[in-house]
Amino acid sequence: MKLNNATPRLILASASPRRRELLQKIGVAFAVVPSDTREAVQPGELPQEYALRVASEKVLDVARKQPGAWVLGADTIVEIDGEVFGKPRDAADGQRMLHQLSGRAHRVVTAFVLCDGKGQVRARQVVTSRVTFKPLSDAQIREYLATGEPFDKAGAYAVQGLGAALVQCVEGSYTNVVGLPMDEVQAALCAAGLLNQQGTPGV
Repeated sequence: MKLNNATPRLILASASPRRRELLQKIGVAFAVVPSDTREAVQPGELPQEYALRVASEKVLDVARKQPGAWVLGADTIVEIDGEVFGKPRDAADGQRMLHQLSGRAHRVVTAFVLCDGKGQVRARQVVTSRVTFKPLSDAQIREYLATGEPFDKAGAYAVQGLGAALVQCVEGSYTNVVGLPMDEVQAALCAAGLLNQQGTPGV
């Protein structure tokens, strides 16, 4: 679908193909401009605080480079035992994460931020889902790591990909685990006039 000329331009401040696919499914038109924001947990920072701070920094970084455009940004992390799992650094780090997740429940936290063409935040929200893993053998972990799928995913797995075989159940928003809580994002886009209630671009 094409945006009406009167509709403000929307930019997704993320290189994630999963977020791009989720936005495409609701029919909103957007461009992709990844942020250069570095992701690192600060001392004493809670998982929700970290995700929201990084999402905000991504949005503001891209908004400065794209004046006049609306910008949507998000950050997803996995949290277990008080530890935040981002993307694994290497195979050993991915193996460590998957061993820790094996047979247990963990939280997936996604924060998203939407700012308008003047750089003012119009929506910011944190959504949490609970994911329980099946017990994993060392061989299963090695085989999954060998696929290469885990290395650009928070927590070293993709619930929408081969990693689905590792998951016993998801409680809460499934798309939140993929990378963008679509019920909440769609509501924010509708409230901003970027999308109407029928899931088509606003005018």
